[in-house]
Amino acid sequence: MEVQYILEILHNLEAAIWAVLIFIAFVLISQAHYKAQLAKLPTFNIDEGNEKWRRTYLKSARRLYQEGYKKVSFKNQAWIMPTSDGRKNVVVPGQLLSELSKLPETVLSFPTAINKVLEVKYTKVAPDEPLAPYCIKADLNPALSRLNPIIYREVENALEDEIPQCEDWAPVFIYQKLVNTVAKVSGRIFLGAELSPNKDYLDTAINYTIELGNAVQAVKKMKPWLRPFLAWKLPEVQQLNKREEMAIRFLEPIIQARREASKDPDYQKPDDMLQRIVKMQLLVIFAGIHNTTVTATNVLYNLAVSPEYMQPLREEICKAISDNDGTLTLRALQQMEKLDSFMKETIRFYPPELTSFSGQYIPPGTSIETPLQAIYQDDSNYPDSDTFDGFRFYKIRQGGGATVHARNQFVTSNEQNLVFGYGKHACPGSFLAAAEIKMIVSKILLTYDFKNADNWTERYPNYEVGRLNMPETAIPLLFRKTTAQDSSL
Repeated sequence: MEVQYILEILHNLEAAIWAVLIFIAFVLISQAHYKAQLAKLPTFNIDEGNEKWRRTYLKSARRLYQEGYKKVSFKNQAWIMPTSDGRKNVVVPGQLLSELSKLPETVLSFPTAINKVLEVKYTKVAPDEPLAPYCIKADLNPALSRLNPIIYREVENALEDEIPQCEDWAPVFIYQKLVNTVAKVSGRIFLGAELSPNKDYLDTAINYTIELGNAVQAVKKMKPWLRPFLAWKLPEVQQLNKREEMAIRFLEPIIQARREASKDPDYQKPDDMLQRIVKMQLLVIFAGIHNTTVTATNVLYNLAVSPEYMQPLREEICKAISDNDGTLTLRALQQMEKLDSFMKETIRFYPPELTSFSGQYIPPGTSIETPLQAIYQDDSNYPDSDTFDGFRFYKIRQGGGATVHARNQFVTSNEQNLVFGYGKHACPGSFLAAAEIKMIVSKILLTYDFKNADNWTERYPNYEVGRLNMPETAIPLLFRKTTAQDSSL
């Protein structure tokens, strides 16, 4: 009996060993096939060790992508760029985007890629929730013409709170003032009048995206085999969880109160997105706050060293308002073509990220991206591309028809304009972002003069870390009430 029992154990053990060996062989064959497929693509040469390359990529990603983009051997085809986190991304030229965008999600999956980038398994965020972009496209964007007066009142009130009414030059750390302003304005639109001035909401709106980034980086630094056991214990992940719990605490009472009030047949629903996005994840609500702030800050930094643009912009803003019964209507915003052009030229020079289409996923695990910054600095796309011309797109629009006009607006996404993404996954909040930035810049231009501090004549430099491109936040601009004529709103 004992011999039979031992033989049975040995048989089971042998079967288990064979199963493990077959699994290992399958994994190794899959990896070999994957590497063989990647090997068919040209690769950006690395003559450095992994750690040295990681530091080079983090410091000089802009230069590396531009070098790859200009290589004759890479022209008009996909090529491989090793990144700072050990992945090998496939970089595709802009002319392939139209073809790629037609592929189904089973082949080219944006949600799968974002889940991978954000380490969703451990951070527990829900970036692929389809309700959020649907609500923005179907409910918010069509309502912007009606919501514009509300948005502008919030802009006025927020800027009055944030920027002093100074008769003489006073330092203002504009990035922080703008992030507070955008958080208040976005809070009013997305969550309602009850929450937009709430300190807990503002703290969450401003810090959630930063803390998510911290959590993602902490997980990525951990060895993959340890993540299922220890990732949830990371301080950064626990802080992110606390932030989400805080958000739920201040959202739930308002949601419950509205549910109770809705039982009254005379109840009027508040005019905000909370009615439609009760289940919308924090990522979608708050992520746009920082991107909008980054662009608005870059616009002001460019204006501070290009004062020759200020008066033409002020005149255009005043005329647009005058032509629309003294209010900032949707039509008035659309008539601000010079301001729209200045904003678009700003994101051409200073996009929040140096690549776009980032994170698209081709099984069995290849991420693809497009070298956005290199496309923007290509003279064949933008003549004299190294020169900042704030009215570049205004002049192009004046000489063309409807198609040219549409292709050169701030919110447009196409193969040469990729800040807001491309195709069906283009950012649905771009129209709200454009409205907020135009209103903020218009109000500031008509209320203040501003310039660099300490007689600094050059534009404040942005700092770049890998693909990220951020304005300097620790240097103030000098503000004072404007002395320009006809600058009241």
